Amino acid sequence: MESRQGRSVEVDFFRGVVLIVIVLDHMPGSVLSHLMLHAYALCDSAEVFVFLGGYASAAAYMAVLARDGAPAARARFFRRCGEIYRAYLLTALLTLLSGALLALLHLNHPMVDLTGWQPFANHPMRTTFDIVLLRQQPYLSSVLPMYVIFALFVPLVVPLVRRSPAAALACSLGIWWFAPLIATMLSIADVAGWAFNPFAWQLVFVLGMIGRLHPPTPAYLASPAGRWLSRIALAAVIGFAVVKLFILVQPLPGAMKQHLSFVRVVNFVAIAWVVAQFVARGSVARLAQRLPAVVTVGRTGLVCFVGGTLISLVVDTATPHGWHGLAGFLAALAGDFAAIAVMLALAKTWRNWRGPHTRAAVQGARAG
Repeated sequence: MESRQGRSVEVDFFRGVVLIVIVLDHMPGSVLSHLMLHAYALCDSAEVFVFLGGYASAAAYMAVLARDGAPAARARFFRRCGEIYRAYLLTALLTLLSGALLALLHLNHPMVDLTGWQPFANHPMRTTFDIVLLRQQPYLSSVLPMYVIFALFVPLVVPLVRRSPAAALACSLGIWWFAPLIATMLSIADVAGWAFNPFAWQLVFVLGMIGRLHPPTPAYLASPAGRWLSRIALAAVIGFAVVKLFILVQPLPGAMKQHLSFVRVVNFVAIAWVVAQFVARGSVARLAQRLPAVVTVGRTGLVCFVGGTLISLVVDTATPHGWHGLAGFLAALAGDFAAIAVMLALAKTWRNWRGPHTRAAVQGARAG
């Protein structure tokens, strides 16, 4: 289902949900984070976020291509690289300033460690240089550097996905397979130390592009082959949930996420296929219509991502962590709902402020 502006309501809804989940997942005291995807799967919201990024990038490129041609579409994504890079620097700055303030006030020491403030305080010039060159990415900003790279390559990858999705997928799988080796060969300090190896995570981004440009049709989903795939996917989702809940109860090695392990890919693809059934039936669109505030979060994605960094820090610090029992549970739950409310308010405020400016800019461009 698409709006009159050509945007997918389902994608905006999912992106809004993921942005809220990212905030909750990065609040150590969150109660609701224990109910999120990572609790019953070997993947988490990161895969969903990157997949939706690929989906939205392919949709945006095709929209500009149809309206203004290939040069304008390429230029749009070169500008997008700059936008994401500036958002990354702003996120890093907010993270470090928050860490400095918390350290000064002697508050929330675990969060101070997460922000990376202490290394910056010890070596400010070197750390600043490393952040600017993408060698270090404080806290939540770590996902944005690979988006800079992905946006740069969108104009090259989308035409290939349009012509031959099989060839695009094969190339992507080959890069993913050798991703740890590629990262090490390029530079251990610059790439292999990233929280997200971009050579691995490009696979999920490309899958998102394929999902936008070559989606499974309702007829195929209803066919015998489609139904069998759905049964296999559902069985896989249940199987991974059992493994996560009852067998692999300890935190998984960080390298599995950094280099996007095989099991994470399989688990995410299975979940995505099951969700596609609900999308095809219109269930997600109907849910999105009942939760327009979440859709607004998805439509103001970059702003809410940057703002979400500050929200998670502030709300987690303001939430009492010394309480136990029911009082501690209710305090943590109140913090979760406060974070969600602030995210929804941020999205609505930005939409109301940005809407008239955007319409004026579009009208001016058309008049010119």
